[in-house]
Amino acid sequence: MSTAAGHTGAAGHLERLVRQVQAQARVPAVSAAVHRADRPLWTCTVGGTGNDTALDEQTRFRIGSVTKTFTAVLTLQCRDDGLLDLDDPLDRHLDLPAHGGLTVRRLLSHTAGLQREPHGDVWDTLRAPDADQLIAELDRAERVLPPARRYHYSNLGMALLGRLVGQVRGGTWAEVLAERVLTPLGLTATTVTPGPRAATGFLVDAYSDEAHPEPPTDFGAVGPAAQLWSTAADMARWAAFLADPSALDAAGRVLSPATLEEMRWPVTLTDETAWAGGFGLGLILVPQGERVMHVGHDGAMPGFLAGVYGRRGGEGTPAAFGATVLGSSGTATQLLELPHRLLAAAVEHDPADIDPWRPGEPAPPTVRGLLGRWWGEGFEYVFCWHDGALRARGAGDPPGKPPSIFAPVPQRPDVFRTVSGREAGELLRLTRDSAGAVVRMHWATYRFTRHQETFDRYDFRA
Repeated sequence: MSTAAGHTGAAGHLERLVRQVQAQARVPAVSAAVHRADRPLWTCTVGGTGNDTALDEQTRFRIGSVTKTFTAVLTLQCRDDGLLDLDDPLDRHLDLPAHGGLTVRRLLSHTAGLQREPHGDVWDTLRAPDADQLIAELDRAERVLPPARRYHYSNLGMALLGRLVGQVRGGTWAEVLAERVLTPLGLTATTVTPGPRAATGFLVDAYSDEAHPEPPTDFGAVGPAAQLWSTAADMARWAAFLADPSALDAAGRVLSPATLEEMRWPVTLTDETAWAGGFGLGLILVPQGERVMHVGHDGAMPGFLAGVYGRRGGEGTPAAFGATVLGSSGTATQLLELPHRLLAAAVEHDPADIDPWRPGEPAPPTVRGLLGRWWGEGFEYVFCWHDGALRARGAGDPPGKPPSIFAPVPQRPDVFRTVSGREAGELLRLTRDSAGAVVRMHWATYRFTRHQETFDRYDFRA
C-alpha cells in the first residue's frame, strides 16, 4: 500500500521504484518514506511482516548502524554543553584498561584504528558483551591501525562513545537518547526493542524462494552502534533533520545547525581510489554531483537492511528533505541504493516550488560603498548585500556554488568575519580614504582593489 500527497505523478513514480526493488531483490517486506517541508509525508509499504501482524506504516524494522548517527548527535550535544571536547582522550572521562588515549573525534570519524568488533566472535555466538564485559575485555581488542592513518569502521569505537555519553550525562545511553533526541524530535516509533508490531528479518535463499527467519539479537553494550528499531516515517524525519536541522528544530533543542554542519564536513574518504563517499563526524557523506550531497547512514543486522539519507544542495531540493528505505532481507543490497534514487526522483518529478523574489531592506550605509566588483590575486569578485548579510562570490563561479557570507566583528568597525563559504573563519578588513570611501580591502590578508593590479603595484607609502 502507499499514501501520498503532492503531485500524483511523482508519487506513482516513487511507488514504482519501491515495488521494483521489492520484487527484483526479493525482499519479504519493504517500508519507504520521503519527508519534505513543502509536501505531506509520502510512504509506501510492500510485502508482509513474516508474522501475525499486518505490514503498514507503523511496522518497525531493525535499523542497525543508522543507530550510530544518534550516538554521534548525542556526543556532539555533550561537546556543545561543555561536558567534553572532541579532542579529549577517552580516559579523561572513562576508566579504561586500554585504548584510553584514543580521541572522541577519531572514534566519531572511524579513524581511530580500533578493531571493528569487541573481543570474541560476536557474529558466531550472537552474544554481545554487557557493559562491564565490554570494558573488562577492552585490553584484548587491537588497535589495528595507527590513529588518523585511514578510515577503518568500528562498532567497538561507537560502543565506547555510547558509554561515554551515558557517563558524562549520568544515565544510560538509552535513557539519554530518549530524553535528549527522540522525545524532542517526536520520534515516538524509534525504540531499543522491537515491540509487538515489528517485522521478522530474513535470509532469502540464493537459489530458491525460501526465506529463512534470522534469530532476534540484542546488541547489549554495543547497542549505541546498532540496536535501534524504527519506522520509515520516523527515519525519514531523522534524515531530514540531519540534512536541514533548522527546518525541523528551529530552536536548536537537539543540536544547532552549525554543529550539524560541522558533523557533515568530510573528515576521511572510505576508499582512497574511488572518491565516491566519505565520513564526517558519525555521518556517511555520498556526493551526487552538481554540488548535491546525501548525508545519513546505512544499517545492516541479521535479516534487515536500512538506508537513511537527507539531501542538501541542488536545484529543486526542498527544505527538510529526507528519504528512508527499510527492508526485511539481510542481503538485498539494492535497498541501500533506493533512498538515493527516491531523493533524486522526487526532485526530478516534483521539485520544490520557486519562491518569488521580493525587495528587502537596503544595505547599511557603512557597507553600501563597498558593494560591487573587486579584484584580488588577479581574479574578479562581486560583493553584494542579500538577506541581511554581506556576501561575496567569484565573478565566474557557477550558480550553485555557495557564496562567502560575512558577519561584523563586534567592537571593530570595518572588520568582518567570514562565517561560511570561501575563506571561512578569515577576516575581511576595509580601508577607507579621508572622505570615508572604501578604497581597499584585505580578505585573508590578500589585497582587494577596484581594478586589476599586480602584487607589487600597491604603494604602502600612500
